[in-house]
Amino acid sequence: MDPFLLKTLHLAGVFALFSSLGATILGGSRAKSASILHGISLVFILLIGFAMLKKPPMDAYWWMVKLGLWLFIGVAPVFAKRKVLPAPAVLALCIAAAAASAWLGLAKPF
Repeated sequence: MDPFLLKTLHLAGVFALFSSLGATILGGSRAKSASILHGISLVFILLIGFAMLKKPPMDAYWWMVKLGLWLFIGVAPVFAKRKVLPAPAVLALCIAAAAASAWLGLAKPF
């Protein structure tokens, strides 16, 4: 598949993820559809990400760190709903995790 199309789809999934993340965290209990979109976006990002990798390089660890950041962003709404962290802090941590994930994907430092 075309790498440009895969990157575009990956970014579209990221945009949907953060739109749903904001709606889920700030919407409270009325955000069921946002929670559904959050889960679908996470799966979409994961599938497209592995399609871009084709075969994950087992000697490189950057993609494993990205997977850990993906997991954190996946459970972040739970932290906000259960008030483990305040909602603005969860959103800031998710944005920082996304920035770190983007850097890892572009630089592939290790």
